[in-house]
Amino acid sequence: MDTAILIDIVKSGLVLGALYALMATGLSLVWTTLGIFNFAHGAFIALGAYLAWQFSSTDAWGLPMVPAILLSSVVMFAIGALLHFLLVKPFERRQDIVLISVISTLAGAVILENGLQLIWGARSKQIPSLADGAVEFGALSLRNSELLLMALVLAILLCVGMFLRYSRPGRSMRAVAQNQDAAALLGLNVPLYFSIVFGIAALTAGLAGVFVGTLRFMSPSMGSEPLMKALIVVIFGGVARFSSPIYAALIIGQIEAFSVYFVGLYWAPAVLFFTMIVVLLFKPEGLFGKYQRTL
Repeated sequence: MDTAILIDIVKSGLVLGALYALMATGLSLVWTTLGIFNFAHGAFIALGAYLAWQFSSTDAWGLPMVPAILLSSVVMFAIGALLHFLLVKPFERRQDIVLISVISTLAGAVILENGLQLIWGARSKQIPSLADGAVEFGALSLRNSELLLMALVLAILLCVGMFLRYSRPGRSMRAVAQNQDAAALLGLNVPLYFSIVFGIAALTAGLAGVFVGTLRFMSPSMGSEPLMKALIVVIFGGVARFSSPIYAALIIGQIEAFSVYFVGLYWAPAVLFFTMIVVLLFKPEGLFGKYQRTL
């Protein structure tokens, strides 16, 4: 294999890994804190992309990109908290909350997806690139948009990680994740922190959708594939720590990039699923996982 091709594959894997890390972070937070999988997560990704397009496109509001992304992030946080209140909170005391949450969040995903099509139509849209031009390092060419994307994802994940570790609300969320009953006895408003977790998950998913929307055309159903990849990342890496899905995402990104080169685009998902199954055979809790749920 030519060195330039190898470097290009690794670069593509890093971009994919960064996107998957951002997609999987919110999904992992919800599972770690509430003990459920949020199947509306893919719809959050699509909604975040469409909101950013609405705020930034010259065919809509026409705001500069930075204010548009910030505004869409605020809206996504509010929508995430609201959907927790509507779709999950009414069933939190039920014994079969895991099954009910699958049904309720799937219903939420369908409603959001159809809402996107109703409001913005089925025609494809695209968010303008984050940056123009490229940086040349000999035979290696890195687009500025890719460099900025990876830098922004790193900054976002660092901010979320520092919020969870050092802020008072973040430490309270970790306490809720470790033991809900004990946290409630200490006076913590457990349902409020559940809503905050859902809001953060929606915010990070929406930002991932924005970045995806700068790389390819958007559609109301664009969240389905990212949801599948985020699920693979979370299951592959486990949820022992906040960093577990991030490391897993970087590995999955490289596996997918090399799979696309060697076996083709259509067989790459099969390689990902096969890899995940092999890992689960030897480490059922995930590659970086433990059996307990903690942040």
